[in-house]
Parts: sequence; structure tokens; C-alpha cells
Amino acid sequence: MNDVKVIGAGLAGCEAAWQIANMGIKVKLYEMKPDKKSPAHVSNLFAELVCSNSLRSNRLENAVGLLKEELRRLSSLIIKAADTTQVPAGGALAVDREKFSEFISDKIKNHPNIEIIYEEVKKLPNPPAVIATGPLTSDALIDSITNIHGVSGLSFYDAASPIVSKSSLDMEHVFRASRYGRGDDYLNCPMDKDTYYHFVDELVNAKTVPVKGFEDSKVFEACMPVESMAKRGVQTLAFGPLKPKGLIDPKTGKMPFAVLQLRQDDAGASLYNLVGFQTRLTFPEQRRVFGIIPALKNAEYLRYGVMHRNTFLNSPGFLNEFYEVISTPKLYFAGQITGVEGYVESAASGLAVGLYMSKQLKGEERTAFPSNTAIGALGKYISRANSNFQPMNINFGIMDSLDKRIRGKQEKNLAISNRALETVDDIIKSNYGGMDN
Repeated sequence: MNDVKVIGAGLAGCEAAWQIANMGIKVKLYEMKPDKKSPAHVSNLFAELVCSNSLRSNRLENAVGLLKEELRRLSSLIIKAADTTQVPAGGALAVDREKFSEFISDKIKNHPNIEIIYEEVKKLPNPPAVIATGPLTSDALIDSITNIHGVSGLSFYDAASPIVSKSSLDMEHVFRASRYGRGDDYLNCPMDKDTYYHFVDELVNAKTVPVKGFEDSKVFEACMPVESMAKRGVQTLAFGPLKPKGLIDPKTGKMPFAVLQLRQDDAGASLYNLVGFQTRLTFPEQRRVFGIIPALKNAEYLRYGVMHRNTFLNSPGFLNEFYEVISTPKLYFAGQITGVEGYVESAASGLAVGLYMSKQLKGEERTAFPSNTAIGALGKYISRANSNFQPMNINFGIMDSLDKRIRGKQEKNLAISNRALETVDDIIKSNYGGMDN
């Protein structure tokens, strides 16, 4: 049996390599860091989180919470790392980003079936192979990928939020709370009406970093820069990332007019990121404009917000529901390059690819996860016909509906989740004989 080549040691690549290796198959994992990095990468570690440190909701009433639980039951390396390095974030699963990457890097480097090769892959490898180079795939490899029969490349732009030091915040203008009384995991920076309107006015007129070929219409909605949102209307931010709903300022006993939430970014609680504040403002403008928010008047920025190109495939008609290239057997893609959007979704695609390829290489029948599971729904989404294919987070809308009517959104979502988990448990028992890896 030939070694499997996995290109890219991000979330999807590490997950795919881990699953394949645990099936007793040798893996060669290629990673271009540390010799070469994309504009968004800073660390030399594997599975670097380049944007938020949050993997989003941990609740089964939320589709991404369901996806996490499916992955836990399937022994996902990425979710194990996240659970191990978790930091407080209310109902969300957020991590210490450095410890998270260290955990994964250590596991991958010490796996007896994984050989790590530090070099940039510029040409498409021969199958069996997994391309998991992410939305920041190098130009050379993209050029090679575009020569595959049936491929059509697309791109959009993505942005990351700034990170500030807690010690630099004006704590007189900060209160701890999670929305709706669910703990006190967030630092909340309130603004009154006048401050909010002044902030918005300065934000929409601030200097931004020019990005070649950039158009606001091409910005993916889930990662839209805060200044782009502000241009949609003066109240947009107050109903978006600055919404005060569910938060009460203990100093006034009232809900503020607007609130910026800061989420813990490290285990020591010394770093916090600005939730929902992806931006392409110049660095000086970030200090000036965000400094209008009273709590951030003298904030120290340990990472400024940045904008970078994201690339994804027009997967429908090119990939099947196994994430395999239709025209090239045993050549798989995984991660955000396929059109799944988000950390957890990327890990899910990598896990699915790892399991599917392992079955294929062993001469066993592959069975795709059905679309009544979150993992299966993502595979169906990226492979079925779509005239306007765009990156997609997991959501209950792309999963099979229930065959019975249930009143109440939360109750309905929980029923969908319970059904999915029963299906996943059955698949594990019948196809994988337990997942203790």
C-alpha cells in the first residue's frame, strides 16, 4: 500500500493525517512552514488559528455544537485538543490558541505512522493524496490545481480581529458578563449613544489598507470587516457585533446603548480579542478609531486586525460527497478550500476524508455519512449542484428535516441533534468498531 501524502498541516490536514495514521496507514505530511508562511500565519506550529480563538457554540441546540459532539464521538484530534486547552467563553468552546496548536503538533510529530516533511508543495502530488492547504493555498499550488479536469477556482477575502492586552484596558469602563446571565466569561466595553455614533462616524471614514482586486461585495458575510458593516447603516453594528441585548451594566443597572465584547484568548487571561471586529483599517487607524471606545482608550495591541485572501473551489461537480475529485480517484481535498467555512467544519471534512480514504485504500466499501448528520450534511452541501456556490458554515438548514412536527425552535434543533448522534453511534459500531484512538 502506497503512503498517503497529506499536503498542509492545518486543522483539516492534521485531522486527516491523524485518522489515516490511526487506521494503520503510513502518512507523509507536508508543511511549508517554517520556511514559508502566508501573510496571515505567525506561528511555526501546526493547526494555527489565524482568526478567532473560538470554535463557536458548544450547545446541541446549535448546529456547530452538534458537529463538535459528532467529532468527539469519532475521536477527533482537533476537538480533543480544543477540549483540553479550553478557556472560559460562556456557551462557546474557545481555546488558548498557542496551547491548542502545541497539543496537536505534539500528537502529530510523535505518531509512528506519520512522517513530517517541511517543504512547500508546488505541484499536485500523485494519488493517494489529500490537499488540505486551506484558504491560504500558495499561488504555485493553486496554479497546479487549476489544471485538474473540472476545476473552477474562486476566491473571497477574509479578515481577523485584533488582540489586546487585558492590563492595558481601562477597567473603569469594563464589566464582566455573558449574555442572558450565562456566567461572566466576557469583558464588556459599554458605549453610550453619543460615543457610539461618534465611533461609527469615524469608523466609516477611517483609512483602510488597499487590497488588490478587493470589492465589498466579495467579502464573505461571516467575516465581514467591521467598517464594511458600519457602511450599511448607522445602526448596523448596534444590531450586530455591538448589540447590547442580554447584557446589564452593573454600574447603571441598565442595558447599554452598545457593547463591544472581548473574549479571552489565552489560558492566563492576559490576552483578549475584539469579538466581531475583523478589519482592514490601517494599524494607526485601528488604534485611533477603536480608542474611541472608553475601555480601549489606551489599549495595547498585541495583534492588529488583518485582511487576507481566501481561496476556495467550486466544489459541486468537481468533488463528490467523499471530498474526492470526481475525475481523479484517490485524490481528495479537505478543509476550507472545499467550501466548508469555519474551524470545526474544516476539522470535520478532514476527519471524514481520513476515514473515507482509509476504507478505500483497504479495499473496503466507503459509506458516506448521511445528511441527517452534521458531518454528512457538509459533504452533501459541497458536492451537490449549486449555481451560486459559496462557503457555508454548518447549520440545521442543510441537514435532513425531521419526519414529525415539533413546536419550538430549540426543541426541534435538539431533536435533530439527538437523531444525528444516534446515527453517528450506529455508524461507529457498524463501520469502525469503536474509535479509541
